[in-house]
Amino acid sequence: MIRAEFKKIRDDSWDFKTAYTKQHVHCFHPYPAMMIPQVAGRILDEFAKKASLLFDPYCGTGTSLVEANLRGINAIGTDINPLARSIAKVKTTVIPLKVLDSYLKGFNDFIFSVKLGIKKVSPVIPYFKNIDYWFKKETQYWLAVIKEYIEGIDNKDVQDFFKVAFSETVREASLTRNSEFKLYRMTHKQIEKFNPDVLSIMIKKLIRNRNGMAEYISLKNNKATSKIYDFNSVYQIPESALPTHSVDIVVTSPPYGDSRTTVAYGQFSRLSNQWLGFEEINEVDKRSMGGIRKKEFKNFGFNPLDKVLLQIAKIDKKRVYDVISFYIDYEQSISNISKIVKVGGIVAYVVGNRRVKGIEIPNDEITREFFERNGFKHIKTIIREIPNKRMPKRNSPTNIQGLTETTMNYEHIVILRKEK
Repeated sequence: MIRAEFKKIRDDSWDFKTAYTKQHVHCFHPYPAMMIPQVAGRILDEFAKKASLLFDPYCGTGTSLVEANLRGINAIGTDINPLARSIAKVKTTVIPLKVLDSYLKGFNDFIFSVKLGIKKVSPVIPYFKNIDYWFKKETQYWLAVIKEYIEGIDNKDVQDFFKVAFSETVREASLTRNSEFKLYRMTHKQIEKFNPDVLSIMIKKLIRNRNGMAEYISLKNNKATSKIYDFNSVYQIPESALPTHSVDIVVTSPPYGDSRTTVAYGQFSRLSNQWLGFEEINEVDKRSMGGIRKKEFKNFGFNPLDKVLLQIAKIDKKRVYDVISFYIDYEQSISNISKIVKVGGIVAYVVGNRRVKGIEIPNDEITREFFERNGFKHIKTIIREIPNKRMPKRNSPTNIQGLTETTMNYEHIVILRKEK
């Protein structure tokens, strides 16, 4: 089915319903709203055959960077979440297996000696707000044991590798409902029965990630590398990192709205970030697009967007400013990104058309419009069903318990080429 007005194509070959999405380093650490590697890989195969540099301005845990590197394409990514940057760095950094196995053996020996009482440890349990609310005392003790061991690792790449496994262990050993992205505590009955074996969880994560790294090394027989930064594309793209007209292709899945009301990246990462000592944890959602609410109504000069803003304003005069704030930042981010793409370069944005107050917002058409204002020509928009992307299919737009509506069952891959 083709919708001629904007070259929208519903193509079920992009659904990848039965695809395994956790191969090699993609098995590292869950994260909200991850782009599946099959989508990133196919975009690159079809639109980046001669590319030498990819940029992902909202790189998350680095799916697009990994897929670019596997194809011999150098990559640059940026993300405001320190946990996401850490995961992306580890996934794109090859550690020789002999080196990695040596450190894994050292950790296993350490755990064995601690369990048998051969080695005595007195870890310092870190203090942060609500630690007792989210972790049982015994869990805190063993997490502190692991944390102190990691801090003593003398190889930075290996230390970061351990930190990623530790982050996932923190989440799994906490009293959160792990099926949720936001921080929701288990019920009292669940907490009574919950006694996580912290050391076993950590070892399982390390072994899985080690095997994923081994598979990645066997597939990556080139010298392509990735660099991960923490700049925010809404405000600036440093010339030192990405000069004007330097990027061949942008492949990304941007946020679909402000973090407070869509995917709570900051909440999902908070406990891990606290244990890992990242100081900017409380700024993740504030620094995200739309994180700082604007106070004036704005007309964007694009009817599909302006129309939904007026509809939302009639229902909720406060909520509309969250949406306006997001699209002010989104438009500025796209303007900045446009400048660093080469003439003839490609952008591929994987977006979802979210709903606010029951009203669907056409993110695909908004993305197309914002890029066309910056000298891009729309090639096509591919519509795919979301069978695997880990994000909520329903939400509560009214915050009334039990009253939910469908959020996004489809996403749109918006492809454009820079003409001038």
